[in-house]
Amino acid sequence: MLFEEFAQNVPAEKNNITHLQLLLKKIMSSLEIINLSASINDTEILKGLTLSVPEGEVHAIMGPNGSGKSTLAKVMAGHEDYEVTSGDVLLNGTSLLDMEVDERSREGLFLAFQYPAEIPGVSNANFLRAARQARLPEGEEIDAVAFYKELYSKMDQLGMDRKFTGRSVNEGFSGGEKKRNEVLQMMILEPSYAVLDETDSGLDIDALKIVAEGVNAMRSPDRGFLVITHYQRLLDYIVPDYVHVLSDGQIIRSGSKELALELEEKGYDWLTEKQLNKN
Repeated sequence: MLFEEFAQNVPAEKNNITHLQLLLKKIMSSLEIINLSASINDTEILKGLTLSVPEGEVHAIMGPNGSGKSTLAKVMAGHEDYEVTSGDVLLNGTSLLDMEVDERSREGLFLAFQYPAEIPGVSNANFLRAARQARLPEGEEIDAVAFYKELYSKMDQLGMDRKFTGRSVNEGFSGGEKKRNEVLQMMILEPSYAVLDETDSGLDIDALKIVAEGVNAMRSPDRGFLVITHYQRLLDYIVPDYVHVLSDGQIIRSGSKELALELEEKGYDWLTEKQLNKN
């Protein structure tokens, strides 16, 4: 489908093998959401959403409550309650939709939850070590000394006390501690693409800055981010390359980081009304 769109939209004299190769390279190094529609309990939430996040870029999705932001994150991660009715999600050219949740993770996708789950009886250290081990080739074992040295270094970077290694995952954690723990998991697992689902919710300004510093430390030419947020303040610290507005299950506006400032000033109503008038 992408190749057909490419052929229809470039000048004829440029429609050659070189340009096709460039498009293929882009597809093979990006997170592609293609005409994605999804529902829950027979209620359609996502309605033909299309978005491309190339490696090395940070894209932010903003939108009013109920627009489908968290639904998008959960569908990409493989939440069983959601039914994909059309479209696809490609990570580096590979469809994620037929994969189990753990397979999507090993493929390189990471989701930082808006409401991280508690896992009683499983320590943070054992959880992270098992997750890292699952990404190694069969028969290869983690170097325990090197792993814990790296873990402690990342925890120090996030201002996390070493005692958190022995505590059960998120059990009894404050909201801010849970969000730092999500970023710690991301830093240890080093995904190709990270989706942050309202990681800023429930954080005070100091915790927000620390979490943002952890995310910014992970930015690289080989990693893409999709940052989902309701408020502009997070984007003061994690500065996006592009901002997209999601409303009623579709992207209705895209722009530079200045779009987030415009939304902060005007709210969402002016865009949604404009979209209704357009339709």
